[in-house]
Amino acid sequence: MLDTEDYPYDMNKRANCSPGPACLAVGPCDCPHIAKGYGFTLLEITLAVAILGMMSLAIFRFVQSNLTALRVSADVNAAEAQYDGLRDLLAAEWQNLTPRRAAMKGEPFKLNDRQRDEIKWNCGAGPGLLTRYAAGDFTVSLRLQPENSKSDRFDLGFLREPLEDSDIGEEHESWVPLIKDVDTLEILYFDPRLNTWIDRWSDGGRLPRLIKLIVERADATTPWEAIIPLGRTPY
Repeated sequence: MLDTEDYPYDMNKRANCSPGPACLAVGPCDCPHIAKGYGFTLLEITLAVAILGMMSLAIFRFVQSNLTALRVSADVNAAEAQYDGLRDLLAAEWQNLTPRRAAMKGEPFKLNDRQRDEIKWNCGAGPGLLTRYAAGDFTVSLRLQPENSKSDRFDLGFLREPLEDSDIGEEHESWVPLIKDVDTLEILYFDPRLNTWIDRWSDGGRLPRLIKLIVERADATTPWEAIIPLGRTPY
């Protein structure tokens, strides 16, 4: 007959014990085949992976939206800086003009329902004309010009030609693009005698008090406007 005291565990416990969580629920068990813990089920692992995946996707979309917003903001700031530079450039040029020498004239033009006004003046070399070291005087036009012969996109820039050049031809002209992809250009002149804005300036013997530029941009829903005084104003 077996001595139960010499046996390593109680036979009754072995007979009534079943492996798994049910055994652990009733208290400690001396069964040698019972583990002290158990692993995650497949369902729990699947749920954990799904939660981690959704969190990763949410973080990715958050970072992506922030990067997109930063890129758009940088593009807008770069475009605004271009137009601010245009205003400063024209102010530097026009505020140094003398009425009779400049012989400024402006004409309204419209082509294919696009406002393409043009303003023309005479001046010497200088930073406002981007010809600091050039010799002689120039006739300069601020106008729109097609990007190329096959494009319907317009650039805003200076068309320069020597004032004393008797030859007529494009080979004596130089085009300086300032801003690309411009839809329309409208130029208005403030006449102090009439005390109103007019769309044509034909009096080459004097300068308008103010010049207003209205530019419809391809990259913005609202047009860009600037009023440039031709006389220096104190701040």
